[in-house]
Amino acid sequence: MSNIVGVSCAPMADPGYLGEFEQLVLLAVLQADQMDAGAYGTTVFDELVARTERRIARGAVYMTLDRLEKKGLLSSYATAPTLQRGGRMKRCYSVTKRGMAALQASRRALVQLWKGLDAFGPIR
Repeated sequence: MSNIVGVSCAPMADPGYLGEFEQLVLLAVLQADQMDAGAYGTTVFDELVARTERRIARGAVYMTLDRLEKKGLLSSYATAPTLQRGGRMKRCYSVTKRGMAALQASRRALVQLWKGLDAFGPIR
């Protein structure tokens, strides 16, 4: 008799399961979306670098934004082209209800896993 209980073999495309970097990008979109400029590639990248203090490849951010939008966790819209951007538009992102649900589920799972691990000290 097996001791394994509750193993789920959900497909990787299931938006309910987020990888660490996907979580970070969704949270950075939420942070950047609060700014006047909105959440577009550069502001999301800047939030990630500032708040995680990690070296992050800009291309990884854009690829993850695209993947999260395809999963239905982000929505986007294009702004009008501006002279300041050399006539280019910006693609701005916002987290969808489905994205918020995935983030909340991920947070609940992490909080449950951290319970009882006081030997590692408080989370800051």
